[in-house]
Amino acid sequence: MREYVVVLLTAGLVTFLATPVVRMVAIRWRMMAAPRERDVHVIPTPRGGGVAMYLGVAAAILVATRLPALQRTFDDSQTAAVLVAGGLICLLGVLDDKFGLDALTKLTGQIAAAGVMVLLGVQLAFVFLPVADIGTLSLGPDIGVPLTILLTVLTVNALNFIDGLDGLAAGVSAIAALAFFAYSYNLALVGYDDVASAPALITAVLAGACLGFLPHNFSPARIFMGDSGSMLVGLMLSAAAVNAAGGVDPQSFDSAASLLPLALPLLIPVAVLFIPFIDLVMAVVRRSLRGKSPFAPDKMHLHHRLLSIGHSHRRAVLVMYFWAALLSFGAVTLSITGGRAELLVAIGVLLVVGVVVVLSPRARRAAREARAAELLAQRERSRADHPTGRGLRTTALQPAAEQAAARPSVRQVVP
Repeated sequence: MREYVVVLLTAGLVTFLATPVVRMVAIRWRMMAAPRERDVHVIPTPRGGGVAMYLGVAAAILVATRLPALQRTFDDSQTAAVLVAGGLICLLGVLDDKFGLDALTKLTGQIAAAGVMVLLGVQLAFVFLPVADIGTLSLGPDIGVPLTILLTVLTVNALNFIDGLDGLAAGVSAIAALAFFAYSYNLALVGYDDVASAPALITAVLAGACLGFLPHNFSPARIFMGDSGSMLVGLMLSAAAVNAAGGVDPQSFDSAASLLPLALPLLIPVAVLFIPFIDLVMAVVRRSLRGKSPFAPDKMHLHHRLLSIGHSHRRAVLVMYFWAALLSFGAVTLSITGGRAELLVAIGVLLVVGVVVVLSPRARRAAREARAAELLAQRERSRADHPTGRGLRTTALQPAAEQAAARPSVRQVVP
């Protein structure tokens, strides 16, 4: 654990120190995110922060090669595969941050980077299905390779979709990486994997890079991670998930509760990344129903909805942090403890609290509107009940002829 802390701090420190340098280079190269209709920032902001994150990741992995226990993670090529593929997808993101690549070009680049990662040794080897005594299905290259690439591309785009508020993607990614690290490390502690494992190292390094970048990216952001960062994070998380699923024999678990996390190899990552995945699915369905491209931008993402119901920018980000932490750490804790009753109750209470927090601005706004309407009605009633108001109302109801007769003429007034 001390070695994991060392690499996490290394990634965080290098990323934190490299981000201002990357920011100056981004400004000089005009890699700026100009405000658009769907954006929430109001001034041009440099992007390309993923380069600093990749430098932090690379530095931490280099340090890991010199640590006694973590040296064992380099016995195979999985960590090196993530580093190489991460560099390729980060480069793709830099090109997009600079030139604004079209969706098809980006998708092709994502598939290519995922393919390189698979060729270098990261591949989903089997899937365990706890139904009808099917058990473990061994996946050959014909199925394992395209499935790994598909899962990687989905995760990459899911992270890319939530990168819409200052600090949102970096914070959610840090939470996801820490939760998945806890899951991977626990598998090693209970004897299902080596303590020095590639998934644990990848997620520890990724968490450090995200935490080191977050001080520069939290509202008001001085730099955005851009596609170079969001795609790097998605690729590393998917690689950690595939490695963890391929390194454990699910049939060795001794209870249904402990078997649950590996019933489907990416169940924990889906829970960890539930917020980005649900946003991705909703966006694709919403745009497809409107006859638009799934990659067409709009202002209907989850974070936009939080802003529309009255949350401030920072409060919306913190609400997303809360839900990401609750779902990811809740799922991981359930897998570790076997689903104890008191834990389920605590998660249920936190779910209710989360719903109340999300809806509180709308409730406060509705209460303010109702109070304002009530005050206006009281004011109208008071005005109507006042003697002057009654006199004005009586005058308004009199016929015009009577009002003319009641008014004194000029001849009567002037002698």
